[in-house]
Amino acid sequence: MLKITLRNDEKLVINGAVLRSVGRTEVFIENEVALLRGREVMSPEEANTPARRLYFAAMLAYLDPEGRDAHRESILTLLADLMNALEAPQAKALCVAFAHHVGMSDYYRALADCRALIDYETGVLAPLAA
Repeated sequence: MLKITLRNDEKLVINGAVLRSVGRTEVFIENEVALLRGREVMSPEEANTPARRLYFAAMLAYLDPEGRDAHRESILTLLADLMNALEAPQAKALCVAFAHHVGMSDYYRALADCRALIDYETGVLAPLAA
């Protein structure tokens, strides 16, 4: 069983259904589901860098089991492009961990790896934007 506490007006996606809390809410999940808290959900407009596009594709694969094969093809293409662009060993290690989790169909953990890649990418791109 998993207990999730939501703040007022916080979103939660469970198996593709978007829920919004009214007031502080506690939710108990008693079976296996695909769920993301609102802050873990990315809109198509936010997928504007290579690591963010990879996250978005993995998020869709996680939330859309029926379309997972098509999403997996997109993930593989985006991952290959990102791996070719990266030079830092720690970033490549994150890609390998991400690929391992995708290969095991553990998309929730793959998303965590990809959030670390987004953080890395943000750190690399920040000096360029200044």
